[in-house]
Amino acid sequence: MNAVFLDGARTDFAAAYPDRAAKLSHGLVGHELLTLEALAGLAERMPAACVEYNLGKLPLGVRAEDTPSNGLSLGETIRTIETNGSWAVLKNVERDADYGALLDRALGELAVLVERETGPMLHREAFIFLSSPGSVTPFHMDPEHNILLQIRGEKTMTVFPAGDEELVPAVQSEAFHAGGHRNLDWREGFRDRGMAVTLLPGDALHVPVKAPHFVENGPVVSVSLSVTWRSERSVAEGELHSLNALLRRRRLPTARIGARPEAQGVRRIAYRIMRKLGV
Repeated sequence: MNAVFLDGARTDFAAAYPDRAAKLSHGLVGHELLTLEALAGLAERMPAACVEYNLGKLPLGVRAEDTPSNGLSLGETIRTIETNGSWAVLKNVERDADYGALLDRALGELAVLVERETGPMLHREAFIFLSSPGSVTPFHMDPEHNILLQIRGEKTMTVFPAGDEELVPAVQSEAFHAGGHRNLDWREGFRDRGMAVTLLPGDALHVPVKAPHFVENGPVVSVSLSVTWRSERSVAEGELHSLNALLRRRRLPTARIGARPEAQGVRRIAYRIMRKLGV
């Protein structure tokens, strides 16, 4: 069985992980599980909570509640995505045995590299994105370590540095970790601070935890596979933002979250005690 991540990709990943975005290469183009018909079938047997789809031509900044429906069923959306101007995501496809095996195969090739930097891979998940020509995924951030593998079509992902509080103020990070939406406020002046990476079939991109980004699809249908995981570092960051939120609500001093949040053990214990006590 051929490797998912091709020669040099693991070296490039190791040099960038966990803090820098990096373009990689992969070997999943043409995989039988990633054709439009296979994905339409997968979508139709998935729980409704695991699918999201809407019209695809959106502004870079849009509130979740303002995202317009496309008026189609999910199966129709995927089978006619070349012409219906839509965007769709299938979430947690690893719950299907075949897609779970594909996720394990991909992440298994990187597990040793990840473990030496941020510990074992936790909460492994996979997502599949399908986009009509010209679709836009608005400016947002995600809580996981992520590698996006381009399977079909072309897209440009513009990635911004994680931890820049002008892009994502501390209070927005705190709200995000409390269950707030991933979409972020967009200002056109941000654009020059990002790194635009064009992805063709066979390309992949490592996106660090909470690195803001937006995606602009090319002139043909795009299919992408996102393989993600959590780590002690990403879990610790979430706990520390949640602690700061508790302190802020009580008008108590908050603390800076450092480059290695997993090492801030005393504050993490304090958060867990406060949460347990319902403080």
